Amino acid sequence: MPKPKPSMAVAIALCVLAAVLPWRDASAGAWRESWRQRHATADTADVAPPAGVRVLRDVAYGSDPRQRFDVYMPPHAQHAPVILLVHGGGWSRGDKAMRNVVQNKVARWVPRGFVVISTNYRLLPDTAPLQQAQDVAQALALAQRRAAEWGGDRRDFILVGHSAGAHLVALLAAAPSIARERGAEPWLGTVALDSAALDVVQIMQSRHLRLYDRAFGNDRADWLAASPLQLLQAPTAPLLAVCSSRRVDSCPQAQAFVDKAVALGTRAQVLPEDLSHEQINQQLGTDGDYTTRVEMFLRGLGPAVAGVLDGR
Repeated sequence: MPKPKPSMAVAIALCVLAAVLPWRDASAGAWRESWRQRHATADTADVAPPAGVRVLRDVAYGSDPRQRFDVYMPPHAQHAPVILLVHGGGWSRGDKAMRNVVQNKVARWVPRGFVVISTNYRLLPDTAPLQQAQDVAQALALAQRRAAEWGGDRRDFILVGHSAGAHLVALLAAAPSIARERGAEPWLGTVALDSAALDVVQIMQSRHLRLYDRAFGNDRADWLAASPLQLLQAPTAPLLAVCSSRRVDSCPQAQAFVDKAVALGTRAQVLPEDLSHEQINQQLGTDGDYTTRVEMFLRGLGPAVAGVLDGR
């Protein structure tokens, strides 16, 4: 068989690169996150809270050792709004005490008057994402019931999740019946930090990372049951979808989810940020435009939240 002419060989190479590079760009952030989470044990060392902030660790909301959350409380709080944090880690790793989950968020929001709760949940391979969302709902239900003990208000909860945790809070936002079935009451709003898994069906029908196979399997019924976009069928609490503009998959997924939510009557918006997948999580709470834009969304969730952010 004759060798391709140089011009043909170049054309073939360019076609291969055009097919492969977009997928590599789309998955690079997820691979980095996966690597970081595998090496994250050292990041769970005690995070020193700001002066005056009280910490209650490992409150049990179930019988499994992973069904625990930590509570960060401002001094003398009464009827304070509550932020519930859900960590990422590819549904198979991560921890509520990781620095990039809690440090900057606690340092900013607890002294201003929020109660902040950071929760764990059971992980793959033993617990699938849908059941993980049920764990988060169970944690929410207990936290709402006990909020007054910590100076919080059960009516003023906000869900904030990153990566896999963003998928889980988006799943609850899309299908609040999952939370109701675990005894949770409605919450004020949801902030999903850089999930690229809002349309699970599309992901599984396209070329994708192995972590999605481990999470969602090969049954279309399971994809549908764990896909926020497909489950979203009615207006829900306000939602902010933060996405990294450095990834090719995150913002399109966020936009499709928000477009559907808005069409159904939900107040929802996309916030693209020129930050990496990790920075979207770690830098929330630091001074700067990114935190300011997130807090603008939070202000619209109700007078209690606006009052705390404005120092009233």
